[in-house]
Amino acid sequence: MSNKTMLVTLALGAAIGFAGPAFADKMKATLDGKSQVPPNTSTATGTADIDYDPASKKLSWKLSYSGLSGPATAAHFHGPAEAGKNAGVAVAIPNAASSPVEGSATLTDAQAADLVAGRYYINIHTAANPGGEIRGQVTK
Repeated sequence: MSNKTMLVTLALGAAIGFAGPAFADKMKATLDGKSQVPPNTSTATGTADIDYDPASKKLSWKLSYSGLSGPATAAHFHGPAEAGKNAGVAVAIPNAASSPVEGSATLTDAQAADLVAGRYYINIHTAANPGGEIRGQVTK
């Protein structure tokens, strides 16, 4: 085997070795009352660890929060909107009445594009703050 053939074989083997399954994009959100639009004085906080698989368009999350004014009445991904702007519900986060909450959803092409472009935020709603008590923009 010539050196050239060996290099081609090694390069091909390396390319095949790295062509495994696609990895999920890791994203996060840090939620607080100051991020609400308009801001509020809630001292509650929250965090979300988010995985997005571009191949299957599967969005998965683990959302944790504490210090809300009362039980969470709803939680959602909202978009498309950048920080400081409001938007409608894009993806519901079911069973958010207690923390932590985990779940997943399959996005449409348009939803996937907005998520990847940073135009989604997470909002947790309470009876005292029906428009949202804490909010955080989803970022990579």
